Amino acid sequence: MKKTIFNEMHKKLNAKMVEFAGFELPIQYPKGIIYEHKLVREKVGIFDVTHMGEFDVKGKDALAFVQKITINDASKLFDGKVQYSAMCRPSGFIVDDLLVYRISEDHFMLVVNGANVDKDWGWCVENNVGFDITLEDHSDQIHLLAVQGPNSMKTIQKLTDTDLSKIEYYAFEMGKFAGVDMILSRTGYTGELGFELYFRGGIKEAEAVWNGLFTAGEEFDIEPVGLGCRDSLRLEKCYMLYGNDIDETTNPLEAGLGWITKLAKGTFNGSDAIAKVKENGLTRKLVGLNPTTDKFIPRHGYKIFIDGKEAGIVTSGNMCPTLNKPVGLGYVPMSHAAIGSVVEIEARGKFFTAEVVKTPFM
Repeated sequence: MKKTIFNEMHKKLNAKMVEFAGFELPIQYPKGIIYEHKLVREKVGIFDVTHMGEFDVKGKDALAFVQKITINDASKLFDGKVQYSAMCRPSGFIVDDLLVYRISEDHFMLVVNGANVDKDWGWCVENNVGFDITLEDHSDQIHLLAVQGPNSMKTIQKLTDTDLSKIEYYAFEMGKFAGVDMILSRTGYTGELGFELYFRGGIKEAEAVWNGLFTAGEEFDIEPVGLGCRDSLRLEKCYMLYGNDIDETTNPLEAGLGWITKLAKGTFNGSDAIAKVKENGLTRKLVGLNPTTDKFIPRHGYKIFIDGKEAGIVTSGNMCPTLNKPVGLGYVPMSHAAIGSVVEIEARGKFFTAEVVKTPFM
């Protein structure tokens, strides 16, 4: 397994380490996932998300390449702006969801999921035909910490001269934190105020940033948090998890990602197939599920039944710590996608009812 530069720091804090995306990463610390979840919702926590991948697209045709390979309209970006998007196969199925950063007119950075770095890189290289660009994979050189929670801005502001209050949501600035050059990005996957810090360097720089965050955030009870609460936090807001809610068997429209699918921008990978889906109408849809049976938690992979017949599948499910109840996401036929529809979920040979509810859950 690969190790991030913060690996020993996690272990010194008695983190429970697991394999994820080829890396050894903390899933939780001694106080537990629910504690960490509430810490991010109420105060501030630090995630090590260095496993994410970063690709640079540079050159005269940088925008044209990004427009072909992603489904959102990157022409709407300006320097310092970030965009949530996805990459699709010609079939319209999703290769990955990602962030697109416009560094300058001829320089974009694509931030992809850690589990898909090799696949995504291969797809980018395969699509680099006829473009005057240079592709660079910097995934192994860039460290990434996500500082999330209501007190994240106050924490980071102590050790940077950049006025963080002027950075809008899904925007970034180049600056310094604790003396280290970095991208200060007002992004994150928790639904809370937060920043993601992209920087390079060795252990000296990593320790300066890590220790600086703990020093600056001490008055706000800052603590490190793991992948476990990252999953529960994103589920409460119904943010997609690749490999669960979206993959190469799903198209953006049925996954509820029509808002980032810009067919009007012109031809891009998957645009014809997605347009056909839109014209013909969806056959299934990703919906929120509220179990009506006490103490039942829908889990990824559980089958959904309608009138005794298998009709869909649960993609994500967990306890929702903020609301103190279990919730789930799953694909159901359009006949049962309306809010208030009732389905059954099979688990361990038993059937549990669930109601289709409005999303996000909070």
